[in-house]
Amino acid sequence: MNYNLTSPMSGSLDKIKAPVAEELKVFEELFRRSMKSQAPLLDLVLRFILKRKGKQIRPLFVFLTAKSTGQITPATHRAATLIELLHTATLVHDDVVDDANERRGFFSVNALWKNKIAVLSGDYLLARGLLLSVEHGDYDLLKIVSEATREMSEGELLQMEKARRLDISEEVYFEIIRKKTASLIASCCACGARSSGASEEIVSRMKRFGELVGLAFQIKDDLFDYQKTNLTGKPTGIDIRERKMTLPLIYVLNQCNAAEKRLIINTVKNDHDNLARVEQLVKMVIRYGGLDYAKKRMLELREEALGMLDELPDSDAVVALRNLVIFTTDREN
Repeated sequence: MNYNLTSPMSGSLDKIKAPVAEELKVFEELFRRSMKSQAPLLDLVLRFILKRKGKQIRPLFVFLTAKSTGQITPATHRAATLIELLHTATLVHDDVVDDANERRGFFSVNALWKNKIAVLSGDYLLARGLLLSVEHGDYDLLKIVSEATREMSEGELLQMEKARRLDISEEVYFEIIRKKTASLIASCCACGARSSGASEEIVSRMKRFGELVGLAFQIKDDLFDYQKTNLTGKPTGIDIRERKMTLPLIYVLNQCNAAEKRLIINTVKNDHDNLARVEQLVKMVIRYGGLDYAKKRMLELREEALGMLDELPDSDAVVALRNLVIFTTDREN
């Protein structure tokens, strides 16, 4: 189906933001105020985090969904702030769990201030989001985001459990990424619709829309692991080295012979630090069509998500929301 999208990369993120540009400026100020503390050390950490913020895709989903389904309200701004505070907190905590020293090309919080300060800083961000909702009585929005937080934790723990046993099926993989990644984007769209005054039916539909986008978004991340880097000219294989069973590899496990299956399992379990073995695995994934299969599934999910927007009235916001879906699955990083 032709959705009259502007380009494969939807022009640019700035063009996608255009229908809600003014609202995003107001959000930026609210978010900045939320990232302050009277404690000097904590304020220093928060300013460091704020300077290295990402594309803020999740607040954009909140605002575009709200404008596509009704009107942007003060509750929309608070929902976007709550979700971005939660997302930032989870990134800080994830770096501690993964013992990661870098985030977006810069030192991570735990690398500069050690784990205890990083964990407490993440806790503070989460508390700020909770208080913002409670103080304004946004209990319906808080419920949506709290459910997503629960699912994100369950998804992380399920992935850790399966990484130890390496018995992950495609069905289990989708359950992991639905909880771990898609639940937060689903909450963005559900909160956006809820804050706009949309009906329960529309809120439910937009939550499912966000879930589909989140699933496609995560598969795109899986595919990045097999792209060549500018530095080495070779795929990174980071997921394999971290013993993560992603969709391209799961597909190959279901296609290859018994000997190759033993090789894959042994490499992921015991030789994941052996770059030569990892590179061998990457080549096997490419040879068996694992990347093509994962991309096919990603595009199917994207098409289903785009189809869910067809029942919304045409508007600049709906066009931008469609282009944002394209952007998240065509992005280069």
